Amino acid sequence: MKKALIVWGGWMGHEPDQAAEHFRGILEKEGFSVEVSDTLDAFADKEKLMSLDLIIPIWTMGKIPKRYVRNVSEAVQSGVGLAGCHGGMCDAFRENVDWQFMTGGNWVAHPGNDGVEYLVKIKHSSSPLTEGIEDFTVKSEQYYLHVDPAVEVLAVTQFPTVPGPHALNGPVDMPVVWTKRWGVGRVYYCSLGHVASVLRMPEVTELMRRGFLWAAEGKELYGGTNPVIYTSYTGMGDSPD
Repeated sequence: MKKALIVWGGWMGHEPDQAAEHFRGILEKEGFSVEVSDTLDAFADKEKLMSLDLIIPIWTMGKIPKRYVRNVSEAVQSGVGLAGCHGGMCDAFRENVDWQFMTGGNWVAHPGNDGVEYLVKIKHSSSPLTEGIEDFTVKSEQYYLHVDPAVEVLAVTQFPTVPGPHALNGPVDMPVVWTKRWGVGRVYYCSLGHVASVLRMPEVTELMRRGFLWAAEGKELYGGTNPVIYTSYTGMGDSPD
């Protein structure tokens, strides 16, 4: 039985408790053993994190001890999957650039705030994660993100939708769903999910379900018995404690 850890908290406007229960239900239907925690201290035990198949953070804003990020990072490097959505993963800890490097991007704006109607365009490729899913419309926040160029983009939305200082740059496709690698671990992100009702949309639920399964199977495929962990990597450590 695969094991998943969901950690929720931070800004409550994103309804992280409801998101956690929705994600728990998805995973339990897929046969996962799921632990749900409402404290960042869930990231304190590195050995426990290393024993998991999947970590799902749902924690918008806030601060996190540097050692907790290192624990999660080393677990993911070893093959543990990391998957999440909206601000719960990519607007989680604004001061921690190590977290942003690992997750593949960070929120910077949502022009028009909540209630913007926009199209999510699926990029059909060799990835099975989007097979059979058609473009769909969302009325929610439209996330503008600063994105790692190394990610594989699976869905986009076009800006500008509403006027603003960004509009004169012309139309740009902003990633909505992406994957990347962190060590041998798989990372999956979807920018949708401002509130739980958006996560419950059939298209979003299916995108998250597939992302969870994809991220979690990385440990079995690539983790092995002696995973490479880049403990000597000097790029981490610039974030505050």
